[in-house]
Amino acid sequence: MKYLSNVAKNYPASVIREMFEIARKYDDVVNLTVGEPNFDTPKHVIEEAKKALDNGYTHYNPNAGLLELREAVASFYGKYNQGYKAENVMITVGGMEAIFLSMMATVNPGDEVIIPDPCFANYSGQVMMIGAKPVSVPLYEKNDFKIQAADIEKVITSKTKSILLNSPSNPLGSVLEEKDIIEIAEVIKKYDLIVYSDEVYDRIMYDGKTCPSMAQLPDMRDKTMIINSLSKSFAMTGWRLGYIVADENIIANLPKLQEGIVSCVPTFIQKAAVSAMTGSQSVVGDMLDHYKRRRDILIDGINEIPGFSCLKSPGSFYAFVNIKSFGKTSMEFAKELIEGARVVTVPGSAFGKMGEGYLRIVFAVSDEELYEALNRIGAYVEENYIQNENGKMERKEG
Repeated sequence: MKYLSNVAKNYPASVIREMFEIARKYDDVVNLTVGEPNFDTPKHVIEEAKKALDNGYTHYNPNAGLLELREAVASFYGKYNQGYKAENVMITVGGMEAIFLSMMATVNPGDEVIIPDPCFANYSGQVMMIGAKPVSVPLYEKNDFKIQAADIEKVITSKTKSILLNSPSNPLGSVLEEKDIIEIAEVIKKYDLIVYSDEVYDRIMYDGKTCPSMAQLPDMRDKTMIINSLSKSFAMTGWRLGYIVADENIIANLPKLQEGIVSCVPTFIQKAAVSAMTGSQSVVGDMLDHYKRRRDILIDGINEIPGFSCLKSPGSFYAFVNIKSFGKTSMEFAKELIEGARVVTVPGSAFGKMGEGYLRIVFAVSDEELYEALNRIGAYVEENYIQNENGKMERKEG
C-alpha cells in the first residue's frame, strides 16, 4: 500500500460492480444495472469497420482524429452553430476520455469543479485525477431532478473553475429545458466559468422533448465544451469512440495531451464512426421507439407497486425510483431485492449522498426482463410488507 498514490487509494470504487459481485452468488437474477443498449451495433457501421480493416486502416492517424470524422461531427453540430468546423472537434477514446481531456486542458490542481449530486459516479474520480476538488450541487426530486442556477451560485468560490452539466442525465433521466439553461448561463457568465456539457444521451428523449445545449447560446459557445460519444445513440459502447466540440483554441492544445495518453483512436473505428454519423439515422429512431415502450413498462409498473414512486424519465434509459417509504438505506434495500426477489438494481447512494433513498433501474433491456422484474418485485413486496395509513411500508410479522 505504501507505493499507491492518493488517487489510486481514494478513487471511488464502482458500486455497480459491487452489485455484480453480490448478484453472482444467486442463480436466475434479472440484472437491471448496466447502462448499455441491449442492441447490436448497426450492420452498416460494422461493415464499414471490416472494409476499413481490409483497406489498411490499421496505422497511426492524427492525434486529433481523422479529418473526415471531425468534419462529420462539426456538420452534425451545425444544428447549434454553423461556425463549427473540424478545428473545433477532437476525437477521443469514448466519452470518458473526452471528459478527462477537457478537464486536463482547462483545470489546474487546487481548482474546484462543480458537479451535480446525484451524478455519474466517475465525475468526481476524474476531477480528483486532475488534482482538483469536486464540489457537489444537490439535485431535488421536487425540481424534477434538474440542477438549479441558484444552488450552483451557492457553492461558487474564488477557486471555482468549471462546472459539469449532464442532460439528459445518468442516473436521473432528467432533461434541462431552455429556461434552465438560460438561468444557469447567467451564473456561468457572472463568474467566468467553463462548462463541460455531457450530452451522451442527447438522442434518447421522449414525448417530444428536446435537449438544448449551453453551446446553443451565442455568448456561451466559447465557454462550453460539448462531450459526446457514439456509445449510447448507436449502441457502440465497446468501440470507445467519443469526441469534444469546443473553441478551436482549446481544441488545438488537446492533440498533444492525447499523444501522451493513447496517441490516437484506432483508425478503422473512426472510419466506422464516419459511417454512423453520416449514414442512415433510422436505426437511432428504431432504438428510441423500443426505449420509450420499455420506459413506460417499467415506470408505470413500478408506480403500481406499494412503496415505490418514480417520475417519468424524459430522457436517457434510466429510472430513478424513490424507495424512502421502506425506511432503509438504498444499499440495504438493493441487497434485499437481490436476495428476496432476484432483481439487481443500483443503490442511489452510488451516485452521491443525494441519491440516498433511491434506486437506479435501467430499462435498456428486453420487455420480458422488465415484466419479470416487476412481477418479482411486486410479489416480494406483497409477501413481506404492508403499507400503513401514513404510506410507510412495514414488515409483516412472522
